[in-house]
Amino acid sequence: MTNPTPEQTVAALTLEQKAGLTSGADFWTTKEAPGVPSIMLTDGPHGVRKQDASADHLGLAGSVPATCFPPAVALGSSFDEDLLVRVGEALGEEARAEGVGVLLGPGVNIKRSPLCGRNFEYLSEDPLLSGVLGAALVNGLQSQGVGGSLKHFAANNQETDRMRVSADIDERPLREIYLRGFQRVVQDAQPWTVMCSYNRINGTYASQDPWLLTSVLRNEWGFAGLVVSDWGAVVDRVASLSAGLDLEMPSSSGRTDAELVAAVTSGTLDAAILDTAAARVAELVQKAVAGADANASYDVEAHNSLAREAAAASVVLLKNDGVLPLARSASVAVVGHVAQAPRYQGAGSSQINPTRLENALQEIRSLAGTEVPFAPGYGEDGVGTPEQTAQAVAVAGAAETVLLFLGVPASQESEGFDREHLELPAAQLELLEAVLAANPRTVVILSNGGVVRLSGFAHRVPALVEGWLLGQAGGGAIAQVLYGVVNPSGRLAETIPVRLEDTAAFGNFPGEHGHVRYGEGLMVGYRWFDARNMEVSYPFGHGLSYTTFELSGASAVADGAGITVSLTVTNTGDRDGAEIVQVYTGLASSAVSRAPRELKGFAKVHLAAGESRAVQLLLRREDLAYWDTRVSAWSVESGSYTVEIGASSRDIRASLAVDVAGDEVRVPLTTDSSIGEVMAHPVAGPIMTAAMGSGSNAGLMSDPSILKMLASAPIGRMMGFPGSGVEPEQLEQLLAMANAS
Repeated sequence: MTNPTPEQTVAALTLEQKAGLTSGADFWTTKEAPGVPSIMLTDGPHGVRKQDASADHLGLAGSVPATCFPPAVALGSSFDEDLLVRVGEALGEEARAEGVGVLLGPGVNIKRSPLCGRNFEYLSEDPLLSGVLGAALVNGLQSQGVGGSLKHFAANNQETDRMRVSADIDERPLREIYLRGFQRVVQDAQPWTVMCSYNRINGTYASQDPWLLTSVLRNEWGFAGLVVSDWGAVVDRVASLSAGLDLEMPSSSGRTDAELVAAVTSGTLDAAILDTAAARVAELVQKAVAGADANASYDVEAHNSLAREAAAASVVLLKNDGVLPLARSASVAVVGHVAQAPRYQGAGSSQINPTRLENALQEIRSLAGTEVPFAPGYGEDGVGTPEQTAQAVAVAGAAETVLLFLGVPASQESEGFDREHLELPAAQLELLEAVLAANPRTVVILSNGGVVRLSGFAHRVPALVEGWLLGQAGGGAIAQVLYGVVNPSGRLAETIPVRLEDTAAFGNFPGEHGHVRYGEGLMVGYRWFDARNMEVSYPFGHGLSYTTFELSGASAVADGAGITVSLTVTNTGDRDGAEIVQVYTGLASSAVSRAPRELKGFAKVHLAAGESRAVQLLLRREDLAYWDTRVSAWSVESGSYTVEIGASSRDIRASLAVDVAGDEVRVPLTTDSSIGEVMAHPVAGPIMTAAMGSGSNAGLMSDPSILKMLASAPIGRMMGFPGSGVEPEQLEQLLAMANAS
């Protein structure tokens, strides 16, 4: 006997039971019904935050021990799709061992402004990188029979007024920047659930936007799973269900279930809509039950080792004047509170209770094989005392090399509020000055969930390491990179600006009176800086290595699948390492606004010293497309595309030109179409040229300056002028004939 389908199961339920299925039983579990058991959803995205006692969504209550993998701010800098699949698999193993059916993550929102307090939970300022890595995490997670929850859909790019603010975004940037990463994950990984965001988009709450949740997500992208609300995101339960939101979380204690029952009973809500949502919940439960294993377990030590590997792969060596890597016998001193008490994850709903916790000081001492001198320099709040500074100066002055750990305290960046500036705490900057004066050979290691301003001191230190928030094994990872046990291979997934005022959203963030205008349009992150040829501290994609790489033999060929880029990568140094090949495209002859270059492909290539390897990347044709607002569809534009291969958006090693055949876009002609648009039409153009080139206008058609002046004029208005050569009735017939061709 076969099991009933979700639709058959739901058909046997009462109206009240159907409504109940579409909301939570409590904070973390769904309601049960005949044939539909309850399942647990719990916070991720970089670990399993299963609460075993009082529940909350702000990270205040305790949770069971789980591996705290590096948060997205670090994983994004790994540029390593395969690694993120493995991290996803490990997350799935732990979730299954804890009886969790859905892990809430990953987050793929764009880092529009470096001030967003939740940037630590997002992967990148670039939609392609966010989408590829997000899909890798989901595929890994769901391979273990645990569902992912792609979030926060959509345009959740700030914490200020996050539950009400309207993100007001034009059509092209909304599609090309803010939705594109979500689209990539949906189409490449089919997450079991998508979580809607709190905010409004162009005035409509995401939780009750049928265009977003049904027209785009399901009808265009082919999403087949369940839409769940962020916790507390539902404003109007009936409107949300009608729009395509299937599951409200957490429980409303039956209040909104009753609203659904009343709406169906009164006829204001189609019963079929409720049936569809309830069936989607039943289907999700079926998947979770099928993937569950009461005897599941995981290897705690193996997962800690993977967390360390992922952390080390995410460290970005920003600058190195030959100080690093350190010799085991080197005379070093460690300064900085976070070296012994690491800040390893963000604050808020994603806080994980780690299975163990490494600190950099202990790991450095282990690698050095000696009791390395240490001075905290400041306290947990980032503030130091004169006595602490004096102690740090004394320790620094007695060593050959100082390892100075600086970072942003949790009180300054967290879910729930945005950062006020990009500065390190003033006391830490004062400590830096004092330590540099005592010992110029000072390596700065950063610990932060979002970029900080480095322009005040980067040029004065011999080495600079971006350590992000690296999870529970970050201490060991940092030590391994400093001593060369691991060759750094991380690359910046977001630009580090010279100053806050240079960033694209400055002046349009965080908005006012319930609205935030995305006035920078398409020019987000490196697109903004590159379009203006603006100085940055460190560009998108930047990161150094202890070895050197050479790219050679590059070629590019276009076909119906996209552009295939081939090249050879050689490790020309004396250490094993990994290079990240980054491929950007541009179209200088474009008829629409574009950034000079956009990331369209990347690959992390691991090479032994002296090794060469052929690498081939496919830049998907759909990734070359822009959103054509004339026809509200994706379109690939014809032209000679520039294909740039490099090590960052500012470090281009090879540049190629490749002709791409575009899509035929037929924009219907109307009397409001411009003369230039009509003239360019293959049918209407020749007829109109002949008509306007006769009689008293014969001379006009041979004068390029006149034609240029008339090109933008609506043809319906110009045809009314005396001597135009075309009567209104003739024009209507001509346009109809052209549109029918």
